[in-house]
Amino acid sequence: MNNHKRAGVITAIIGIVIFMALFNAGSPTPIVNWPVETYMGMAFTIGWLSPLPNWLAYVLAALVLVLMIIGFYKIGSWAYSLIRGKRR
Repeated sequence: MNNHKRAGVITAIIGIVIFMALFNAGSPTPIVNWPVETYMGMAFTIGWLSPLPNWLAYVLAALVLVLMIIGFYKIGSWAYSLIRGKRR
């Protein structure tokens, strides 16, 4: 694994943990249950704010989380390439 990938993975992990912390702020939920609580909360929010069926709200919540992880990964790789000075 090269440094671009390492920077992307580290940024993705840090970004998703910060998102989960913001989403679960003020909740008495243990840290171990934050990923599930975040997913369920996003599915609830999507289902509550739109007239979509429940199954589609869950699929969209999973898709949003996956896209966020990919986005954080890309941002981390891009930032590393800027710091490093090499373009890919």
